Amino acid sequence: MINDIDQVIKKRRSVFPAMYSGQRIDDSVINEILENANWAPNHRKTEPWRFKVFADEGLLRLGEFLAEKYKETTPPEKFKEMKYKKTRKKLVNSSHVIALCIQKDPSGLVPEWEELAALSCAVQNMYLSCTARGLGCYWSSPKTMIGKPTILDLPEGQQCYGLMYIGIPIEGLELKAERGDILAKTKWFYK
Repeated sequence: MINDIDQVIKKRRSVFPAMYSGQRIDDSVINEILENANWAPNHRKTEPWRFKVFADEGLLRLGEFLAEKYKETTPPEKFKEMKYKKTRKKLVNSSHVIALCIQKDPSGLVPEWEELAALSCAVQNMYLSCTARGLGCYWSSPKTMIGKPTILDLPEGQQCYGLMYIGIPIEGLELKAERGDILAKTKWFYK
């Protein structure tokens, strides 16, 4: 079992929406992935992660929102029609897109960076869950989604930190990655 966990960790990759087949994943599988995210470590058991799931027509709505926000926030001299169209189309191949949000600790005892670290751990659980199921995923943080984007209608104390795209990778996709030697990044203290 340890070897299985080691292999899933080492096989984990960001798989971008352009690499997805466009096939839909059953909502029950997405719920399993979210359930694994729910088991991430967090300080004082605040469980700060909040997820907003877009699928089907919701993906089209999100794509429109992102494209229009790009248009609104880009000076005319920097606006690129191709990027506008790409932003709208980016979600088409995805099965689901999940807004990654946190609920800040209302008591103020847990610093925001710790709540964000907990969300990051939840996202890593999502990455590993997708990898184990042969699914692709990618955490993106477009400027238009950071904070309180209107499309999410977030309550007081909640904030968005990006989007997790999930899809079925195209056949024959080979992803490679390299890491430097851990010994170059580690210092041991025995005394």
